[in-house]
Amino acid sequence: MNTVSRLDQRFAALKSENRPALVTYITAGDTSFESSLEILKGLPAAGADVIELGMPFTDPMADGPAIQKAALRALEAGQTQAKTLEMVRAFRQHDQDTPLVLMGYYNPIHRYGVERFLSDAASAGIDGLIVVDLPPEHDEELCLPAARHGINFIRLATPTTDAKRLPKVIENASGFIYYVSVAGVTGGQAPTPQRVEQAVGQLREHTQLPIAVGFGIRSAEQAATIGRFSDAIVVGTALVECIERAATPRDAIEAVHDLTRELAAGVRRAR
Repeated sequence: MNTVSRLDQRFAALKSENRPALVTYITAGDTSFESSLEILKGLPAAGADVIELGMPFTDPMADGPAIQKAALRALEAGQTQAKTLEMVRAFRQHDQDTPLVLMGYYNPIHRYGVERFLSDAASAGIDGLIVVDLPPEHDEELCLPAARHGINFIRLATPTTDAKRLPKVIENASGFIYYVSVAGVTGGQAPTPQRVEQAVGQLREHTQLPIAVGFGIRSAEQAATIGRFSDAIVVGTALVECIERAATPRDAIEAVHDLTRELAAGVRRAR
């Protein structure tokens, strides 16, 4: 499919504005379908440019404690892969412009059935996939079929991705490259801006795709600093922790949207 994706359109628009994107992550169904959907619907108005929606899974090995707990809360509340796609369809009734990316692991997709999943995801309005445990050696299983459905496949690059490995990692990538700024799981230590800037510069020598930086970014100040040299900053753990700490679903909704507004102000003053 040769149509320009929502991700391509959004990054092109932001490039013309000379500002980075704010990419926000929440886990679908945390802590209930209804409150999670309300959070999702309110993210664009709060300043999110791209939304990553986590697909809950019982063994989220790349995620830190906060997102692991979010996945378990969602599963305990009855969230399924089908309900996550239902959530996307409900979001698309109100918003046809904001790019939506599903993030998670291959097992729930495999169990759903790859072709059925890609067909349902495309018709629901999904723009991209981040599947953290499927390396490029398995592109035939999901990455290339996703492209045939018009769904971008976003690759992760890490501080341990060496120059020899990198071309393979980004070979079939589309949408953007997600640079994992610290070694380890989500929600870990804050990245060192100088080191991240150097790594992003090296990545740019290998790809024309936008480069988003995530893992460890929690504040508007960090967003402004990292956004100075990246095309996007990704915040997940800090938002998910808002949900964990909240006394009520309404408090959770307001806390996520409030922090999103702060982060959006940070990326808007990055340059």
